[in-house]
Amino acid sequence: MLKPYKRNCEIRNRELFPEGMQRLAMGIEYNGSLFRGFQAQSSGVPTVQQALERALTSICNEPITLVCAGRTDMGVHATSQVIHFDTLAVRPDRAWLRGANTKLPSGISIRWVQKVSPEFHARFSARSRTYRYVIYNTITPSALMEDIVTWDRRRLDLDAMVTGSRYLLGEHNFNAFRGADCQAKNPVRRIDEINIHRFEEFIVIEVKATAFLYHMVRNIVGVLSAVAAGEKDSSWVKSVLDSQDRRCGGVTAPAAGLYLVGVDYDSSFGLPITQKGPYIIRGLMDNL
Repeated sequence: MLKPYKRNCEIRNRELFPEGMQRLAMGIEYNGSLFRGFQAQSSGVPTVQQALERALTSICNEPITLVCAGRTDMGVHATSQVIHFDTLAVRPDRAWLRGANTKLPSGISIRWVQKVSPEFHARFSARSRTYRYVIYNTITPSALMEDIVTWDRRRLDLDAMVTGSRYLLGEHNFNAFRGADCQAKNPVRRIDEINIHRFEEFIVIEVKATAFLYHMVRNIVGVLSAVAAGEKDSSWVKSVLDSQDRRCGGVTAPAAGLYLVGVDYDSSFGLPITQKGPYIIRGLMDNL
């Protein structure tokens, strides 16, 4: 006897997927400074998920609950968030884009939509996630980029930052780099890449991992920034990592400079390949 279908569950058997139901994946971009994080909250405060579900429910004429690749914190942006949801509604791709985007508030945009197999899951099918942190490294702040980059007036040594970052590559217990409210049962994560570049006044720290802990990237940036500013030696990064104690780390970097810029899936799902962003440094990053 087949078990009842639970919308947005991970489908491992096509027979459990109701006839006429389809699964859609979407690529989402948003300005996190306008929302209280991605995840919908019972208090009703504005979140990205709440806005998306409201818009999609209106377009589908049925209640929609979505699943995302990674729940970003308040103030964190995304250029390549991926979501999926199930619906009985049938629309052309162009209609999904135009219709849903007209229902969304300022600060959120659906960039692409694609029908996917029931086996696809925005979270569990993801092989890795990539974040970029953008530091505006000048003596004076920018009035126009206050909420989309982090300003640091200190003279930052990029070589020291790169040297310190190498201690974080591979699989480790990242307990010293997760926030106090992190609910993950296992603090072990694997960082596959950390790339750090300077482009004129901008420093971009790119981190690719299988998954991340709460505040993990922002805490990594806080530690590396202290090293780059000469406050700590590069080897201090290893000491913090080995301590497995958050109290041994540096300050948590602000949310404003952080972007979810990529989620990798198996090519068999056929999802669009998009540029990572963000736009303010896209042209500078194109040659990497």
